[in-house]
Amino acid sequence: MTESSTLLALARLARSLQEQDDSDGEDALLQSITASAVELVAGTDYCGITLVEKDTLTSVAPTDDVAARVDAIQHERREGPCLDAAWADHMVRVPDYETETRWPSFVSAVRTETPVRSTLAFQLYRGESTMGALNLYAHNANAFDAESEEVGLAVATHAALALFAARRDDQFASALASRDTIGQAKGIVMERFDVDAVQAWELMRKLSQDANIKVAELARKLIDADHPTKRRDLLN
Repeated sequence: MTESSTLLALARLARSLQEQDDSDGEDALLQSITASAVELVAGTDYCGITLVEKDTLTSVAPTDDVAARVDAIQHERREGPCLDAAWADHMVRVPDYETETRWPSFVSAVRTETPVRSTLAFQLYRGESTMGALNLYAHNANAFDAESEEVGLAVATHAALALFAARRDDQFASALASRDTIGQAKGIVMERFDVDAVQAWELMRKLSQDANIKVAELARKLIDADHPTKRRDLLN
């Protein structure tokens, strides 16, 4: 792939990730990312993504069973280039598994159980207890060069931005739903106890503290208690 065609392909990737239909969900977005990585990054035969949420490791959107197995080995051994890329380094490269001395348990299993002989891993994002990594695998040793690293970094950057935007939209939608639920519950309290909006909110806040639950959860309980169908109507 020439430099100009690579740039055009990256531009198409950026547009496609931005235009991803929200109704398709995060899984479709991740599948698009891994498929694009195999197409764009020279030397790549397989690709997967590692996500960690509160010490729970998950392999998502593998392009085939080989990528899924290498990811699984890292999860089982709790070591490997993709975990290092996600937690510590922005990029980790394994030129040849036959001579690799890092992560001995992981490397031994990869050589025995898979055809993968080189890896290139990029950090997607990192938080206090969350992280993500884009994992590129090849069945040839020394499959990745400087151009692979440059293009792979660009793909990982576009992927991270798209994933962040998708999760931000989900959080925004969830926040709107919670706000509507709280507003409906506040109306119930105002009507039931003949109080104004401020007094209703203070009462709900006090009840949530006493019950040690969030105000949104208390609101859902109030709606269910007042009329179960109201909550269903709100969620539909």
